[in-house]
Amino acid sequence: MLSHEEFEMVRTTHHPAIYDLDGKELRGLKGRIRQQRDKARGLTRHKQREVRGKAEPRGKSFPGNTEQPRQRKQIFAAALKRINKELDRLRKLEARDTHVEAARRALALRRTEKFIHHPAAGATAHDGMQPHARMVRRRTTVPPRMIGSISQATKVAQAIRDSKR
Repeated sequence: MLSHEEFEMVRTTHHPAIYDLDGKELRGLKGRIRQQRDKARGLTRHKQREVRGKAEPRGKSFPGNTEQPRQRKQIFAAALKRINKELDRLRKLEARDTHVEAARRALALRRTEKFIHHPAAGATAHDGMQPHARMVRRRTTVPPRMIGSISQATKVAQAIRDSKR
């Protein structure tokens, strides 16, 4: 179904050969295979329109490999799927390496922070620094005994009003 060049292009997307390609080569191969898939898809759609009688036959003659465009499209689509999976695997591998390096740097920084860089001041002749008097802040949280008291007061007031009626 495929010409020799197309077969070699698709063959490199299979298991052992795909691991020999790096990211740049994979992206180039992805573009070439996508073009072939799109061409086969266009031919498939045109042939379907011809069968239904909605389109005129295209061209006088076609090369020998256009007899089964649907199978050709499926071959190229499967190759494209394999390339996308390999590119995703490479991207995740690079991300994992990056995360491992960042974690190692963070661990090294944390370990260096545990050591004291400056010696203690030791005994001094004077009192030294004195803390400033803090202003007392107003309490902003609601005390636990107040929670629900407003709604309870509303219930009591409503009960009193209802009993007067």
